[in-house]
Amino acid sequence: MDEKRWLAEEFEANRGHLRAVAFRMLGSRAEAEDAVQEAWLRLTRSDRGSVDNLGGWLTTVVARICLDMLRSRKTRHEEPLDLPAHGAIVDIASNPEREAAFADSVGIALLVVLQTLSPAERVAFVLHDMFDLPFEEIAAVIGRSAAATRQLASRARRRVQGQPETPDVDLTRKRSIAEAFLLASRNGDLAGLIAVLTPDAVFRPDAAAIQLGDVTPLRGAQAVAENFKGRATSAKAALVDGEIGLVVFIHGQLRVVLALGFEGDRISTVDAIADPDHLRDIGYSIFEG
Repeated sequence: MDEKRWLAEEFEANRGHLRAVAFRMLGSRAEAEDAVQEAWLRLTRSDRGSVDNLGGWLTTVVARICLDMLRSRKTRHEEPLDLPAHGAIVDIASNPEREAAFADSVGIALLVVLQTLSPAERVAFVLHDMFDLPFEEIAAVIGRSAAATRQLASRARRRVQGQPETPDVDLTRKRSIAEAFLLASRNGDLAGLIAVLTPDAVFRPDAAAIQLGDVTPLRGAQAVAENFKGRATSAKAALVDGEIGLVVFIHGQLRVVLALGFEGDRISTVDAIADPDHLRDIGYSIFEG
């Protein structure tokens, strides 16, 4: 069997799964089909020799395509073409045979709630809770740390289940650690910075943050502390996607979010997010006082 035919057959074997992933994220049959077709085009242009798990690779590609579509939809304030004007219900009964597989596992009520989630929340929830992908893999799709991805999925889960937003009992403690980090950074206190970082702390800037701040990924408390020494003059502590983090404004505009990961009473990860599309997905609330 030639490679092209084999590839087509393998893709067809995964098509139902991919349509289900896309439909749950997008809530639109037409857009789900478009996402799956785009995944096929990307597959034909890819280096198949580097793909060990074709099903997993295709799921990741479809998720990224859906995330881009959700972000584009949010930016333009659009609704899916096959949603009613109020954007609440997908008409899965219009073609019962075609949508039977979806209707068995996706209720209209769930689709209603999914429409209220941010793009990153929806992707994290769908991939983890519905398709059991590990947070490490989902984090690579949405450009967040595994810890931040876990928080997004948790917050989405609470909203899907109709549970009230309850603050983490550790948020007060984490806020005090973040503010200690912030104060030490402003004062150029290297020892103070090292004291609130784990020995193997990592700093992970995205591509936009690297370009904006002339920084590179770093590992180790000493290196991370030296990077932040005297720098966080305009940063503020905030609740970022349900977790404690820092936000940086430049000329009154949000330009960088520092998502913090914690181990005990120290900061273990600092993820600098400056990509405009990602920043639009992030929910934050600056602490007063």
